[in-house]
Amino acid sequence: MKVAVITGASSGIGRSAAVQIARRGAGVILTYSSNRPGAEEAVAEIEKSGGSAVALRLDVGDTAAFPAFRDAVVDALRDTWQRDTFDHLVNNAGFGQMAMFEDTTEELFDTFTRVLLKGPYFLTQTLLPLIADGGSVVNTTSNSALVSGVEAGYSAYATMKGGLTVLTRYMAKEFSARGIRVNSVAPGTTRTRIGDDAFEKFPELVTQLGSHHALGRIGEPDDVGMVVAMLLSEESRWITAQNVEVAGGQNL
Repeated sequence: MKVAVITGASSGIGRSAAVQIARRGAGVILTYSSNRPGAEEAVAEIEKSGGSAVALRLDVGDTAAFPAFRDAVVDALRDTWQRDTFDHLVNNAGFGQMAMFEDTTEELFDTFTRVLLKGPYFLTQTLLPLIADGGSVVNTTSNSALVSGVEAGYSAYATMKGGLTVLTRYMAKEFSARGIRVNSVAPGTTRTRIGDDAFEKFPELVTQLGSHHALGRIGEPDDVGMVVAMLLSEESRWITAQNVEVAGGQNL
């Protein structure tokens, strides 16, 4: 059985990716930061469908905790799947916050850096010895770093996501010696808990933003989660170093 590690999988895109990957027959190690109930619900959903999953806590913005997390992954692999490696890594954990350029504080900029760029960089470095040859990595970027998704108020956020897009190509280049593929997905506006549950608090946003998409609606977590699962699958074995926009024709 193949095994995937997915960060930030207690809700939204990460949770969808975890469920979709499990449906394709892989075991799942999913992480959460503060939303333990959501992670436990994801594990229960996977197990109810006959899959296997383990939830581990991880703050992707705290690199000092990565060695201990690696040890926890080793334990989970051994105890649950009798393995010492895993096959897929999905760097999905993150957060979003709007701030106009002139209002962006150095503290917020540094937090974006730690969570959205430095975290995936060094977490992948920490876990790389555990990824089996021929495995794959998917990084969750954002179409805010593409022309189609440019909106005022996301300069710092999009800068980090753009950096992750570049990092994806360099990972693909360097990891190719081991047959490890690396791609990224760039979601557009997607109904998640981002922005402190903004879509739940302001439902009028859903209709308003949906009108900016060629397919007439905003994205749902499964729209992106299924693409993540596809990029990890055998069907995508000849795809690497690509950034796939998953945005329903946003601003097309």
